[in-house]
Amino acid sequence: MSSTRGTDPAVSTPVPAPALPDRTGLALGAGAYLLWGVLPLYFPLLQPAGAVEIIGHRIVWSLGFCVLLLVATRTWGTFVRVLRTPRTLGLLAVAAVLIAVNWTVYVYGVLTDQVVDAALGYFINPLVTVLLAVFVLGERLRRAQWVALACGTVAVVVITVGYGRLPWIALSLAFSFGLYGLIKNRAGRTVPAVTSLAVETLVLLPFASAYLVVLAANGTGSFGAHGTGHVVALVSSGVVTAVPLLMFGSAARRLPLSVVGMLQYIAPTMQFIIGVVVLGEQMPTARWVGFGLVWVALVLLTADGLRTGRAEALARRTAARAAA
Repeated sequence: MSSTRGTDPAVSTPVPAPALPDRTGLALGAGAYLLWGVLPLYFPLLQPAGAVEIIGHRIVWSLGFCVLLLVATRTWGTFVRVLRTPRTLGLLAVAAVLIAVNWTVYVYGVLTDQVVDAALGYFINPLVTVLLAVFVLGERLRRAQWVALACGTVAVVVITVGYGRLPWIALSLAFSFGLYGLIKNRAGRTVPAVTSLAVETLVLLPFASAYLVVLAANGTGSFGAHGTGHVVALVSSGVVTAVPLLMFGSAARRLPLSVVGMLQYIAPTMQFIIGVVVLGEQMPTARWVGFGLVWVALVLLTADGLRTGRAEALARRTAARAAA
């Protein structure tokens, strides 16, 4: 996907990714996706809290954790500058709504034994990104990308017909996260991860706080009603949210985009395995066929991306030698 590279007074100077991945970057990137991959085992530990209550706590405690990090790293000024930049703040506010939808649908899927559908959503996400590149950014796709999109479309049709219903959890996750990435791209990829998450959770804080207060007033909230362990588990959702995001942010600055693109399949693969092997979710024939078509599409996208990346790198080196 192409990006807008205009300068923004609220963000810092971008740090270019090195041409080759380093071990630290690989470790951080793989670690981030591994942590995201085991989330289906974490959220059930927060029950009897429901999906919306969990998201409310996730917003509140993520903001608290981010504030501590901003103070500890002395980057509070960047956070304030973003809040004083209307364009960036507006885009991050839209991103906040999209990530709230994504979080809520994901947690709902996990708590209702639909982890495989959630994994499908993140497998489909790269295809949605390509789709947005066409219809939002006006990019022209290569033949392999069109074939991959066709495979993804057929996969959704097969799963819908086989199940008798649209895989709305997968599609909601794929499109909400795809649009979230697009908005973050427009906001400026150089807004630090902690600053971005702090702004997004600050935007959501009034709604999350109001909901949690209503639950407490009605006596229907779980916070404080199920022992210290449950309180600690809910509070830790802030750390669980922020830590992999920070690891990913650091990895993205160290790794080429092609390597990050390969790492992104770790999380949905782990979630798929957890859903089928650990949680025992059913995989009828239509589901296997649908997933198979999605995996074929991802192989096509990955191969096309690697081939195109090598060709562009060769062209740059040739141009550099010619200029010298």
